[in-house]
Amino acid sequence: MTRLSGHKSGRAYLDWNASAPLCAEAREAMLRAMDEAGNPSSVHAEGRKAKAIVERARAQVAELVDCDTSEVVFTSGATESAAMAIGSKPWRRVLTSQVEHDAVSAAIARTGAEIYHLGTDATGAIALDDVGEHVQAVNELEEDQWLLPTTSGPLYGKEPSLLQDKSDLICLQAANGETGVYHQLDQHLDHAGHSVTSICDLTQVAGRSVRAPDTRGGRRDPLGEHTRERVYTYGILSSHKMGGPKGVGALIARDGSDIAPMISGGGQEHGRRSGTENVTAIAGFGAAAEAAKKAQEAGVWEEVAELRNNLESALEDAAPALLIFGKDAPRLPNTSCFAMPGWKGETQVMQMDLAGFAISAGSACSSGKVNRTSTVLTAMGCDEVTASSAIRVSIGPATEKAELESYASAWISAYRRWKAKAA
Repeated sequence: MTRLSGHKSGRAYLDWNASAPLCAEAREAMLRAMDEAGNPSSVHAEGRKAKAIVERARAQVAELVDCDTSEVVFTSGATESAAMAIGSKPWRRVLTSQVEHDAVSAAIARTGAEIYHLGTDATGAIALDDVGEHVQAVNELEEDQWLLPTTSGPLYGKEPSLLQDKSDLICLQAANGETGVYHQLDQHLDHAGHSVTSICDLTQVAGRSVRAPDTRGGRRDPLGEHTRERVYTYGILSSHKMGGPKGVGALIARDGSDIAPMISGGGQEHGRRSGTENVTAIAGFGAAAEAAKKAQEAGVWEEVAELRNNLESALEDAAPALLIFGKDAPRLPNTSCFAMPGWKGETQVMQMDLAGFAISAGSACSSGKVNRTSTVLTAMGCDEVTASSAIRVSIGPATEKAELESYASAWISAYRRWKAKAA
């Protein structure tokens, strides 16, 4: 099992979806890289050593997501990767969802394209069945211009579809960081290869298995499904979500897909992202990617899922009215988002922090904003009171059973005090 480096005793870190703790493998790789003085663009021996570190990390990331090393472009993080992919060309129309990460939504809003949103069901799953109604595989239409290919069979009597060519974009996440709900894009984005461009936010699924409620004994490799079938044009990755350092990520650009450089200069990353590479951070990213793949193959996320499920059972036993979001949908094995309507999520976060537990009230990029209601939960149909009462516990392979038992005890005690006061 991958262990944490620098674990702070006396507290339990239960906010892995915001940032996973630095794994030992990443830390060791970074310390070794820091001793190399060379610039990766230099041709002397020291430069070649630094270049070799970058290329080894590129191979490690490529192995995790099952792509060619030439398709991995290192960036400063997932936000930059999203901006690069979405800004790669002018788009005519963009089909996205109401539950995308703020970095993705903000980049889409800047395109000036016509934007269309897929809704979600009550579990938080994106209404992917509607994708087929929006995508027109022109080369399959043949004589019938009203035939729309979909994953469930052709639909007749429809108007021509919304998205028709490479100037149209589908931009969707593979899993939601707040609820953990996994969206089975591999079953719906097969249209993208015919005519439209697609971007997939892989940030939360990298290196994690997914378990569906009705198949508790099995696990799925979400990155394998998304990559081997090549259902996306661009993929977005973040190092610190998988135990690597913060401030580094990658854009996966499939099959030589065009990238309009946002940063010009020395032509690093084969002209796709200039600037001297952050060798130390990239080394840590690569090591974390390799460790994540090994951990996934070893089945450690099954143990994580069991811990998560036991926590939810304990909380539900004490608070039968508890709402657990996405519980009936395929979810990441480490994520639990729940609410007791009327008990402010911000209040719970502060109470648990004082008790020694790090949790969140949603995405780390938005939870720090005062009085901001989760757009993800409102898209799922939650009223403002319920949405503002939600908190998220997200764990990982280094989380211990005793930590979650202590958390459950602290939460239940705080809940009973709140309930007595509210009565």
